[in-house]
Amino acid sequence: MQNSQRVAPLCTQVDIGPMTSAGLPTAPPVANGEVTQLLRDILSAQDRNNAILEQMLEHFTLRQKQRRSELSRWQDAYPQLTGQCRSAAEALGKVQNEFLGTLASEVNSNYEDMMDGEFVLSEFIDRFGPRMAHISGILQMLSHLGSPGDSAS
Repeated sequence: MQNSQRVAPLCTQVDIGPMTSAGLPTAPPVANGEVTQLLRDILSAQDRNNAILEQMLEHFTLRQKQRRSELSRWQDAYPQLTGQCRSAAEALGKVQNEFLGTLASEVNSNYEDMMDGEFVLSEFIDRFGPRMAHISGILQMLSHLGSPGDSAS
């Protein structure tokens, strides 16, 4: 047989402060000047945050403009190399697509083994991971260097 008696909690909380008509504790009185000062403090902190965000935006914008300017100078100095990078990026993109097809086929045919055994997953990562990372890095560099010059800078 089960004992269905309820056990009273060992700790209780008693609020002895003033209560509203609904039986809820009232908020402590706050002077009008305290609220105004609190709002001023919040506004001041928000202004500081905005100033920091503006500085960060200026910093990133300046770095972006500097990189764009350097790339434009490089492209002007080596126009033939820019064209070669562009065509190499297109060719390597095709190689990457073929590689991704092989990778996807491998995953689709062996995903259950990869889920069940860590060895198969590790073998897959060792086989495809470094190549994918290197191809992607080289392709990104070639695409960046072979991109058309930005006339807005």
